[in-house]
Amino acid sequence: MTFGSLLRQCRQTAGLSLRQLAAQVGYDHSYLSQVERGQRPGSADLARLCDEQLGTAGRLTATFAQRPARARQQTDPLEAAWRGLVGTLGAPPELFSECRTTPPAALLPALVSQLRGADGVEAAELSALIAETLTRLDDRSTARRWWWAARAAADGVGSGGTVRAREVICGLAERRALPELLELAEEAVGLARQSYLPRAARALVLAELGRRQDAHSALQELIGIGDELAPPYQQHWAEGRVCTLLGYGVAGCVLLERARELCPESWVGERARLDLCLAECLAVAGEPAAGLAMGLRVLVELPDEWHDSLVYDAAERVLHVVQALPGSAELTWWLARSGRSVGGGSRWR
Repeated sequence: MTFGSLLRQCRQTAGLSLRQLAAQVGYDHSYLSQVERGQRPGSADLARLCDEQLGTAGRLTATFAQRPARARQQTDPLEAAWRGLVGTLGAPPELFSECRTTPPAALLPALVSQLRGADGVEAAELSALIAETLTRLDDRSTARRWWWAARAAADGVGSGGTVRAREVICGLAERRALPELLELAEEAVGLARQSYLPRAARALVLAELGRRQDAHSALQELIGIGDELAPPYQQHWAEGRVCTLLGYGVAGCVLLERARELCPESWVGERARLDLCLAECLAVAGEPAAGLAMGLRVLVELPDEWHDSLVYDAAERVLHVVQALPGSAELTWWLARSGRSVGGGSRWR
């Protein structure tokens, strides 16, 4: 039995509709439908989450792992370079685990190990994940090289727009020049005009640039658009972030709360960043004390291995809107502890 057909059987046995299961695992229902019909391969992450929600004791994960290997493309120079890096690091494949549930320092060698024998689609996704992980580890120069590799691989398989959008979103946390990011976002939209994430990335950059009217129009375009390549929680996050940047605090809080409901609890890093985004939005909505308290709680309770560059960027944004409060000194201490320069104002506002 294929992974898709087993997923359908287990879902129906549990008495869940596609929409109900999609809400529980944080994926779009149309994407799940395509997986069940064999039109999309699914992922190990999806299999694990469905096992948890359906109580199938690892059957879906095991079935996904046993799927037939796809035909490998002829090795090109880029793939040869990837394999050379794998050989240098010597990371065994069994170290691989899903990117959302593994701290970045442990994730990086595991991702690199998966490049061994990866085809074009897999190579594009893995190199993008490596670039994102390097960004989280604050290794920006190496991340830039992997973003180039990700774009090169993605352009060859038709996913260049999505990869560029992901680079833009990471670039905002890296404090890359906003005009450069806007150009990259426009490229992403041109390559994937019907996709959600490129337009979300453009809206975020426009809001960061302070182009309120353009950002507001871009936000209006986003609302109501669905895309199986962008999980629902990510869509609510993007719209909530744009609302926060535009000063629409109440609307932003509603959207970010919905994103938190859809983001699985096991995705520790993403949930921490969502909470920090919500803390910032609370402050923008007129509740700075609540925002400060929430931001501090996230940093205090988050295990050390999850304290990465993206978390601290989100925390610094909280500090920017609560810095007049007496209790902000503790948040400043946490950011200083991370080695980040704080107190000099914000370059994105």
